[in-house]
Amino acid sequence: MSNLNGAYYGPSIPPPDKKTRSYHRHSGSSCNPLSCLCSCICNLVCQILITIIVLIGIAVLVFWLIYRPSTPKFHVNEATLTQFTLSPDNNTLYYNLAVNMTFRNPNKRIGIYLDRIEAVGEYHGERFDSKYLETFYLGHKDEKDLSTEFRGERMVVLGNGDRSKYTRESSDRVYEIDLKLKLKMRLKVGWAKPKFKPKFECDLKVPLTTGGRVSTTGFQRTKCDFDW
Repeated sequence: MSNLNGAYYGPSIPPPDKKTRSYHRHSGSSCNPLSCLCSCICNLVCQILITIIVLIGIAVLVFWLIYRPSTPKFHVNEATLTQFTLSPDNNTLYYNLAVNMTFRNPNKRIGIYLDRIEAVGEYHGERFDSKYLETFYLGHKDEKDLSTEFRGERMVVLGNGDRSKYTRESSDRVYEIDLKLKLKMRLKVGWAKPKFKPKFECDLKVPLTTGGRVSTTGFQRTKCDFDW
């Protein structure tokens, strides 16, 4: 063994595999340039969206702190019903209903334009009449009284349950009538005038006052529900 000079006389060592060399050559790169670019763009878009959402939230908070907006108020002050007769033969409703109402703007810094007001009379979900009221502007802490009258006849189709309710209400001489107001409205907030289409819903209990007989229950002033 001491005569050997350190040379290796075994079989030749095979060259490294091409796939192995390729792996070592590219193992330092985690993604290609296109993937990196897409990732950067996504991160940038997310940051921009988050910034916009935060700015909008701050703007809404500042607006609320400055203006403290409140929804408009609407009351039915008086309702006079002198006819409300449902024909048993052809489902025709004969009616005469006069209504006095008040719109109120409770805001100190916001004006309200009422560009369209449609008043709709309904009985147990069946419309029997509608009227368009005068339009107007409500200034800060201002209010406006309006009156309208529903008079005429209209066919209404009631189910057996609603007909039974009509019979009971006729006996008590107090009718449950729904008044709905559909609005086109603009708010005056500085230079801006955003538009909305809200509505009021009023559940009225109206006594019949005709034929010398008056219900023992008078009409109670009713606050209506506001819905954006």
